[in-house]
Parts: sequence; C-alpha cells; structure tokens
Amino acid sequence: MDAIYDAAMRDADALIQGGLHGLIVENHGDIPFSKPEDIGPETSAFMSVITDRIARNTGVPIGINVLANAPIPAFAIAMAGSAKFIRVNQWANAYVANEGFMEGRAAEAMRYRSLLRAEHIKVFADSHVKHGAHAITADRTIEELTRDLAFFDADAVIATGQRTGNSASMEEIDTIGAATHLPLLVGSGVTKDNIVEILKRTNGVIVASSLKEGGVWWNPVEPVRVKAFVEAALPALER
Repeated sequence: MDAIYDAAMRDADALIQGGLHGLIVENHGDIPFSKPEDIGPETSAFMSVITDRIARNTGVPIGINVLANAPIPAFAIAMAGSAKFIRVNQWANAYVANEGFMEGRAAEAMRYRSLLRAEHIKVFADSHVKHGAHAITADRTIEELTRDLAFFDADAVIATGQRTGNSASMEEIDTIGAATHLPLLVGSGVTKDNIVEILKRTNGVIVASSLKEGGVWWNPVEPVRVKAFVEAALPALER
C-alpha cells in the first residue's frame, strides 16, 4: 500500500502545484470494476486513508468517486476523509454498463447521507454517462435525463464523452446545460486545446488523462502538461 499512497501523493502535489483548484480521489486502478454490491470494505478503508492524507497535505476541496457507481461507499469515504463532494456516474435511471445492468442509487444514497449527518457533502452526477448503452432510456431525451438529476437532488451535473479520454461534443454540452439550473462541468476528454471553448459553456471541468505522461490515464501526472493546461485555461478563467 505504501507504493499506492506515494503515487497518489505525488499526483496530488503535481496537480495542485500546477494550479488546479481541487482533486478527486478515485479507484480507477480497480479494473475490472465491481458492481456496487460487490465492492469490499477494503476499498472504503484504503480510499479513506488516502483521502485524509491528501486533504491534510493540500488543503484543497476533494471529491470521491468509487467505481463502479457506488455512492454509499463514496459518502462514507468523504465523511471519513473530509471530502466536499462525491461523483456518481449513474445517479438516476438505469443503463447497461461495462459491468452489466446499472441502476441509479439516489434514494438509498440520500438516506444514507442523512444517516451520516453528511448533508454538507454534495453530489456531482453524470448525465448520459460514458462507458455504456442507454437503450433502456432511449425513448427519453438527454434533456429529460438531465432534469431527473435535479429532481433527485443532485448538486451539479457532469457531461461526458463515450469513454475515458473522449470529450462530449459542444452540442451535447449545450443541450445538457440548457436543461438544468445546476452548475455544469465536463468530466471527460478535456485538453489544453478545448478547455477555453468548454469553459465558455460550463462552470468547470474534471481532467485527468490529458495531464498524464503520454496522455494515458494510468500513467503518473506530468507537471509540464499541467502547467500547459492551466496556461491555456487562463483566458477563460479571467473572464
């Protein structure tokens, strides 16, 4: 575990020193991902320790994403590690994911949040989430699916591409943004080349792959890429 802790701390330091405003702790190395009911307590335990160490070291807002689609462990980790929000890939409705049939878990998750007295921990929820097929909800528009997130008390909406590293189209970002009063972020495929155009339409971005060595998500963060990304974003941030 020391190697994992050290790698996480190095990435966190590189991102914050490069000028990013916050971090998400995610178990993206747990491929193939388990369905929520199969995620063991060790995941929550390890992620809580890492989150606490990063929070104490950086002092920036931190979010939690437990893959795949596990908001209840995410709330527990966020509470233990002083995180500010969780990301949930399928908050409402259902779809067929890489892991199989995946249902929205908003009802049980919000009740669990109340049990923890953790109402201060916000929910960032994906709309038309990547890595899956939406045939089950094909008779409903992206606008309707986005409105469902607010109806089920999400605090922010995330637009994504088709898979990790792929950006949502500007048309889809605009469609999702027009359908909600909630803050909008893009959570996939953000690069130094499209950051300004995306920030014109949104309240922020979640970025990982394009800041890693070679642009590959499982590699370490590359400080030069972080610096170039932040410099490219400055015109939009200064608006």
